[in-house]
Amino acid sequence: MSEWRVHGGPDAQGVPVHDFSTNSNACGPCPSALAALQAADATHYPDASYSALRAQLADFHGVAPERVLLAGSASEFIFRVSAWAAQQGGAGAGVWLPPQHYGDYSAAAQAWGLRRVERVDMAQLAWACDPASPLGQPQAGLALLARQAAVTVLDRAYEPLRLDGSLALTQEDLLRVWQLWTPNKALGLTGVRAAYVIAPLGALQDVAQLERLAPSWLLGAHGVALLQAWVQAPTQAWLKDSLQTLRAWKARQMALCAELGWHCLASSTNYFCARPEVQGRALAQALTGLRAQGIKLRDATSFGLPAHVRLGVLAPQAQDALQMAWLRLTHKGRALS
Repeated sequence: MSEWRVHGGPDAQGVPVHDFSTNSNACGPCPSALAALQAADATHYPDASYSALRAQLADFHGVAPERVLLAGSASEFIFRVSAWAAQQGGAGAGVWLPPQHYGDYSAAAQAWGLRRVERVDMAQLAWACDPASPLGQPQAGLALLARQAAVTVLDRAYEPLRLDGSLALTQEDLLRVWQLWTPNKALGLTGVRAAYVIAPLGALQDVAQLERLAPSWLLGAHGVALLQAWVQAPTQAWLKDSLQTLRAWKARQMALCAELGWHCLASSTNYFCARPEVQGRALAQALTGLRAQGIKLRDATSFGLPAHVRLGVLAPQAQDALQMAWLRLTHKGRALS
């Protein structure tokens, strides 16, 4: 598998006992969302127009239903909007990517022949993610992206999991970007693939073009149920309460990593990056050793951040398991060789 197609989560060895490699809400699954999924009627097709769902999402965000575009997942839309950008820009159309970013941005650009450019004003398509992955920090130059690129997509996958700070965009700038939302991480239900996009103001023709590029029935019954549950008051109340727990768990986890001699980078989310005490081949061996003990961390090399790992915040029991396993691997402080 190519480097830019590396992902966290389950792998050929199955589901890790303690999975630090994903950014899913460790307080989940959200009870109200899980109940909605269990009650979903999978014996029938959803309404192909998803009229009720669009109206619910529009009401939740305070926008017209015509601005709501459904997606099979964030990755599905990443590839679809990249294809559309290539059509709109023609031969040589450019894409602007953050220095560290989700690998599917690059994968989709390569698949559709978009060339990477360094100047935002030369890009047919620009990607932003705030809070960003893998660092969990604000996206630098976000307002510039919103104002200068022909099309800017703001990936807001981690907005619901923001533990401090706020988005540094004015409402006027926010109306210029395509907002990509994927609630499954926030609800601790990443196995359900469903996403949606809020289009910029005045982009209805573009919405229609993107709709034509999509297959029928982008969402199955469970995807519809997840997004319908997402906008309900009990779900939002549970999410708000979970952030309090995640803040406490994060402080504990960062302190534990510091005790291990890791340099932790600041973040505003339920995940952060750290530079362990061992590097190079020794770090790769350590990550393999941890996986053999049922613990998985995300190597951040595929994000453009070598020598670092990204850790989702987990409960104290998982944190203690990580500490014990790491000490066993490094022989209680003696670096791997």
